[in-house]
Amino acid sequence: MVDDVTIVGAGSWYSIVTGPVTPRTEQAPDGSWSDSVGFYGKPAEEGGSHNVRLADFAIVGDVTERVDTDQVNGIGGALSDSVIEGMYIQHTKVGIWLDGPGSNLLVRDNMIVDQMADGLNIRKDWSNVRATNNVFRNTGDDAMAMWSHYVSGDEARELDKDVNNVFDHNTIQSPVLANGIAIYGGRDNTVSDNLIADPVREGSALHAGYRHGSTDFQGYLKFERNTTVRAGTRELNWDIGVGALWFYALEGHMDADFQVTDSDFLDVSYNAIQFISEWGVKDVFGVEHVTVRDVRVDGAGTNVVNARAFGSASFENLDAHNVGYAFTNNCGSFNFPPTGPEFAIELVGDSNDGGWSDWGAWCDDRPAPIEPPAPSMWTQP
Repeated sequence: MVDDVTIVGAGSWYSIVTGPVTPRTEQAPDGSWSDSVGFYGKPAEEGGSHNVRLADFAIVGDVTERVDTDQVNGIGGALSDSVIEGMYIQHTKVGIWLDGPGSNLLVRDNMIVDQMADGLNIRKDWSNVRATNNVFRNTGDDAMAMWSHYVSGDEARELDKDVNNVFDHNTIQSPVLANGIAIYGGRDNTVSDNLIADPVREGSALHAGYRHGSTDFQGYLKFERNTTVRAGTRELNWDIGVGALWFYALEGHMDADFQVTDSDFLDVSYNAIQFISEWGVKDVFGVEHVTVRDVRVDGAGTNVVNARAFGSASFENLDAHNVGYAFTNNCGSFNFPPTGPEFAIELVGDSNDGGWSDWGAWCDDRPAPIEPPAPSMWTQP
């Protein structure tokens, strides 16, 4: 347990904190049946820890299975007004899992690999957190997540939101389950300048989801200057392809200011951008107020846009080539009213190039992907 302390090593090759997973004879108050090596701030319920700096050493655990009740993470608890930098974290359950409330945290220049679950997760009421220039590889769940977990009751709903946080300039490779970067609810958060490659299953590169007991989305959520490579997995439960960036309205309607700007989607397995709901709530929850601008798609196995929910989005200066099907795949809520698709797609001006919507819009529930060629040098038409 750390509080008001600086712990600095001689670099992750030289200063290594390690140890086995140790079974407990009695369950701990936090629900754990095991202990393992890790550094924890005090629980948020006790005020959390402040003024902590953890830097320039490795935490190498021996966690070989995911037990969600066990607190066997590399770094945990609540750390406000703190810095985590230059760390190497391997073989723990979650690299960094922080339960809020908390604020003013900088997470930079770390390498987090081979995790049973998430790489980094800021859960419930974190503000002014910046996670930048980190590397994540082979995580068993979301590599990076902001989870505005709604647990405090209606009168305190706003307190559960993650607010004004930034994930930027991170490199993410091969999250085995779930997503590269996932945002679950919250207000005024930004995901920018990240590179995400090769998600494996039940997720994709970038995700905004009203799910997992999250709060709603308010204010803005910005996806800016991100690059995805070989993203878009086959969701085996649904038997459909997931977008490299996907919006999922499962537990509530998504109507914040969603902005997707100046980003590149390369060698996408299925569709580049997807809007989806669940069949049982398809006529209740949708996704709207999405702005897509200055985006490039180079290779998509099916379509550029896939809508499986009601709602709306505008597209301006989206250039694409090597797309499997040159139509907008708009199934909406699958009610097929005579007035047209239930997801309204606005193509702003004549700035969208590459023929990706030349065939118009219709619904192909499960188009067979066409393997796109490798990305090539971009040339203007």
